[in-house]
Amino acid sequence: MLSFFYGWYMKCQSDTQTLAIIQAVHCSGRTRTCSIQLITDDGAWSATFPGKVFRRSGNTIIIGKNRFSEKGVRLAIRTPEVNVKGRLKFGPRTPLKYDIMGPFALVPFLECRHSVWSMRHSVNGMVMVNGQTFTFQNACGYWEGDRGRSFPKEYLWTQCSFQNGSVMLSVADIPVFGIHFTGIIGVIWWQGKEYRLATYLGARIVEHCDRKVRIRQRDLELEVRLLSETDKPLRAPRQGAMVRTIRENAACRAFYRFRKGGRTLFSFESERASFEYEYEGNDYNGYACRYK
Repeated sequence: MLSFFYGWYMKCQSDTQTLAIIQAVHCSGRTRTCSIQLITDDGAWSATFPGKVFRRSGNTIIIGKNRFSEKGVRLAIRTPEVNVKGRLKFGPRTPLKYDIMGPFALVPFLECRHSVWSMRHSVNGMVMVNGQTFTFQNACGYWEGDRGRSFPKEYLWTQCSFQNGSVMLSVADIPVFGIHFTGIIGVIWWQGKEYRLATYLGARIVEHCDRKVRIRQRDLELEVRLLSETDKPLRAPRQGAMVRTIRENAACRAFYRFRKGGRTLFSFESERASFEYEYEGNDYNGYACRYK
């Protein structure tokens, strides 16, 4: 039986509000459904639809009356739990120079493959979620996606947009051909330049402890630290079925520092960071400290 999922994550953020929209199709055996999840600073909601209402044409996804593309989003959801309506318009994307998976894009049977569609773009428009208005005027957007069978069993993911820049980092346990290794993919887009950290470029973990991870790749070093949590539950795929619950901080306090050749290019704390961490027992504090 075929098991798979395919989804996009679109984050829209102003100085005071955050709205992340996750649209996906998922198939487990003969059961095919699709869903739209929303996460804000204060809550998270999920709406499920029959698989037949999902359509994809190039860089456009349609789920019922809802439409998602590089140009923007149209939302029209009404369920007993959530009532959503609105439109958002996106400005020109900031794509990567090449696939974030690098040569791993050619490796068969990976349980999850990641895409980054835009590190930064403008967002304008308004969305109503259960009576709350989310207004974006020249706000900041970020867009990524995943496809495969399951989310990694253990992983850390973070994304943050800031003045003149955007950062994304994922550190995950990767099973392939009967073995496991820690995979790293990360992008720093800063002052119009792309810096990439990845296992296939020699990136390695030098510290992983107490809500903190530090990655080094030759003369580049990125340190990320979660400082406070506002996590909300989201559904995630396991063998194509949306039966796993993960926790995401859509807008929390985190620290980022990026160094090149021993020189600090930026170092800051943000109250608008997004952060997920999933480790055995769902307790990142209990994860053994690692230093190399």
